[in-house]
Amino acid sequence: MTIIKINAITVPSDGGDELAQRFAARAGAVDDRPGFEGFELLKPTDDRLTWLVVTRWADEESFQAWVSSPSFAHGHRSETPKEGEPAARPVGVSSELWSYTIAGGTAR
Repeated sequence: MTIIKINAITVPSDGGDELAQRFAARAGAVDDRPGFEGFELLKPTDDRLTWLVVTRWADEESFQAWVSSPSFAHGHRSETPKEGEPAARPVGVSSELWSYTIAGGTAR
């Protein structure tokens, strides 16, 4: 059964573009993971500051295997700045992980 993991990331009002750029730089990094079914980065269309990272997985075990992998750790590490450059600041000020299964809807 598909599970959906949503990472709700709150960013400062000027941080959304940076968040989108960082995700774009890692595009495809999870695509080949066993059990991975899809990904979306959702940008708010109103004055909210919370962006949603929505991933779909075949099962909880596949998601946990990804979270425990060196690839996950590499993709979520803080960037090491080049000599003489300031360290990149975290984009999010807070985040929450939500977990869901599909309980209804329509097929396309």
